Amino acid sequence: MGYYDQTDRKKSGSRPGIFGFIGAVLGGLLVVFAIPVLSDSGFLPYDVSPSGSGENTEETSEQEAEQEIESVSLETTSDVTEAVDRVSDAVVGIVNMNVGGTGAFGGPEGGGEGTGSGIIYKIEEDRAFVVTNQHVIDGAAEGNTDVDVTMTDGSRVPAEFVGEDVLTDLAVLTIDAEGIETIADFGNSGTLRSGEPAIAIGNPLAFEGSVTLGIISATERSIPVDLSGNGQPDWEAEVLQTDAAINPGNSGGALVNIQGEVVGINSMKIAQQAVEGIGFSIPTEIAMPVIEDLEQYGEVQRPQMGIALRSLQEIPSDHWQNTLGLPEDVKGGVYVEGVEPGSPAEEGGLQEDDVIVELEDTEISDAHDLRRFLYSEVGIGDEMEVTFYRDGELQTTSIVLAEEVF
Repeated sequence: MGYYDQTDRKKSGSRPGIFGFIGAVLGGLLVVFAIPVLSDSGFLPYDVSPSGSGENTEETSEQEAEQEIESVSLETTSDVTEAVDRVSDAVVGIVNMNVGGTGAFGGPEGGGEGTGSGIIYKIEEDRAFVVTNQHVIDGAAEGNTDVDVTMTDGSRVPAEFVGEDVLTDLAVLTIDAEGIETIADFGNSGTLRSGEPAIAIGNPLAFEGSVTLGIISATERSIPVDLSGNGQPDWEAEVLQTDAAINPGNSGGALVNIQGEVVGINSMKIAQQAVEGIGFSIPTEIAMPVIEDLEQYGEVQRPQMGIALRSLQEIPSDHWQNTLGLPEDVKGGVYVEGVEPGSPAEEGGLQEDDVIVELEDTEISDAHDLRRFLYSEVGIGDEMEVTFYRDGELQTTSIVLAEEVF
């Protein structure tokens, strides 16, 4: 009987083990199927995805990123096209029927026909006003050439000369205003920053209505200009630098910001094999006062001192103390190379070798500062106080400014 009792105990002890195994399996299955349900219901702080879903998530993220990039690209393109549409009909072609000179900024040589660009910026009564570069219409002031304007529809109308300024390479023409519906808005170039989008519109190489896109590379660049043709710079033009392509024929065209406002009048391009992507434009901040004078007087009326000058930085530094006797703390100024007889400078007592450091208590660091002050802060007939060094001694004089004559 003991045998059978032992056998019965073995059989009864195996049943709980089987039930435990089955329960573990069922519990595991329950967990496997319950976790996704709980995750989808938001009861778990993490997501549970089936095997291989990670690749789908990456693909989805890539697609979303591509859509975002495409959206940004479309938005930029739209801004550019809208800016171009706003001003393009106001950018016209300029045809000089008998080009005979090089102009201040290297216009075409020889006879025949030369082309450039212009901007319609105002309509007054039955006349539309067009600004362009002086070198594009060179000869018109003397009556040596006829100038035509090519409209965006291809028609060609004769232009009348209003005025020109060799110093800034600007000129104003008028044409019949009939049929003209678009005029350009001038923006404030003084608020521009390097890196802003810049759009050049013009007629390079006679390709009408060409558009190039770039950025403002620099907002204040001084470019030496030789007015007399002697190989020596007579003036430093303050220009905007851009990498938007500006080629022959673009001269006089528009440099436009992303709002479709003209912020510069394209003037020239450094044409050297080693230089690419450097174009220049006359900022509207400089152009507008010139345009107003050209409309009113046919020329720009500027005050003059009557001196030949150089920036102190152009003179070797060892001459600053040894030759000119300047104090060591003087780091800038304008050196007087010569004084014209009968000029305001001579009447005020200025002499050769003087170094001008202030005009009306405004510090003058170089020739650019001096011209900017003369042409923006004072006028013809004004009395101006000049502070200068002579043989190391600081002195002051007053001069009465006269009209500048070129």
